[in-house]
Amino acid sequence: MRAIGYVRVSTDEQLQGNGMELQTEAVMRYCEDNHLRLVGVEADAGISGSAELDKRAGLTSALVQLEEGRADVLVVYRLDRLARDFVLQELLVTRLRAAGTPVRSVTEPDVETDTDDPTKVLIRQILGALAQYERQLIRARMQAGKAIKAARGGYVGGQPAFGSKAVDGELAEASDERATLALIRSLRSQGLSYRAICDELARAGARPRRSDTWHPMVIRRMLDRTPDDSASS
Repeated sequence: MRAIGYVRVSTDEQLQGNGMELQTEAVMRYCEDNHLRLVGVEADAGISGSAELDKRAGLTSALVQLEEGRADVLVVYRLDRLARDFVLQELLVTRLRAAGTPVRSVTEPDVETDTDDPTKVLIRQILGALAQYERQLIRARMQAGKAIKAARGGYVGGQPAFGSKAVDGELAEASDERATLALIRSLRSQGLSYRAICDELARAGARPRRSDTWHPMVIRRMLDRTPDDSASS
């Protein structure tokens, strides 16, 4: 039988060392031990198992090769490499089984996708549900951590306010932008309109962050923020 391998890691897993190389080597050993001819290995690097298929070029390529008859079986390191969403996992397994191309899991040899045995089906579905639960638990922990950091005045991501920049996950002062903010406040205190301030900034050679020209509404939003808000948002 001809096998096509599929490996996937998300960003977090890459940082933990459970990388592509480990999975690829395991797939190759599995095929050799089980007398499968490995015709290729498709990969998705830094892609979540819950991502839509159109964002997973490696998996899509593997599925196309299976459906076109260029391979007979899909080999994965673990079923949650195929999908971390339980419903998506079962849809893919059912689709491949209907096409006569089963899925083999290197680290879960008792899980068979081309069988009606109720016990084996139950085991596969339990593993899929556990993988989805794990993903949701990790997400909840990350959200809780961000909420705690935000409550303490920390930086939790996103575009820093004008006058600040992100450095190694923390906010730092952007000196050029701080000087521009000081000029804006000075001009406004002299009674200049927002439009006039835009003109003065252009003459002074000060540039906004995302465009070539200043706009009055941008100036107004910047001035509506207190200095403390600008430094910590």
